Amino acid sequence: MAPGAPSSSPSPILAALLFSSLVLSPAQAIVVYTDREVHGAVGSQVTLHCSFWSSEWVSDDISFTWRYQPEGGRDAISIFHYAKGQPYIDEVGTFKERIQWVGDPRWKDGSIVIHNLDYSDNGTFTCDVKNPPDIVGKTSQVTLYVFEKVPTRYGVVLGAVIGGILGVVLLLVLLFYLVRYCWLRRQATLQRRLSAMEKGKFHKSSKDSSKRGRQTPVLYAMLDHSRSTKAASEKKSKGLGESRKDKK
Repeated sequence: MAPGAPSSSPSPILAALLFSSLVLSPAQAIVVYTDREVHGAVGSQVTLHCSFWSSEWVSDDISFTWRYQPEGGRDAISIFHYAKGQPYIDEVGTFKERIQWVGDPRWKDGSIVIHNLDYSDNGTFTCDVKNPPDIVGKTSQVTLYVFEKVPTRYGVVLGAVIGGILGVVLLLVLLFYLVRYCWLRRQATLQRRLSAMEKGKFHKSSKDSSKRGRQTPVLYAMLDHSRSTKAASEKKSKGLGESRKDKK
């Protein structure tokens, strides 16, 4: 750049192209999900779940591939393949008559079931999914452990204990509110009875007082009448006594 020449700024078009190439990529990596490990008992069956996430719609060319690596082994072998809407079970190995397809590509599900488990089935199973044009991504692995009797997992026991404790707490809370409700209802009933009794006593006392008020004048009149009668009889007897004295 010549001295004194004005400095040129980056072109907006170049910046937009750089942004689109870095951020707006045409395809993203597919993501596959499986369990970390599954347990099964000898002679039983187990489901190996496999699902995926893709930035593309589910393609008609979608494919699922399951591979198996025995416990302690170094090489993985293909045991199942799904493509063009059809499941294909490899006719070699110990799983050729024991694998069942239970997945559904429409729900992004590529799960399989292994029947009649045996100790020799211990190992690592790998699920690989291709959903063109989204074909770039990592596989996912699940480890199978076969036992004579499936051991109880610590998480299951812990969940059962926590669930039991929560159930007891909930039961105690419900019992508390039930007892409180019954007590409040009983108190309300007693209050209504006391109010009714007080009202009844008040009406009775008011009736008695009114009755006594009506009887008082009658009593006074009867007393006055008895007094006047007594005075008249005394006066009459006194007059008779004086007349007898005069005759003598």
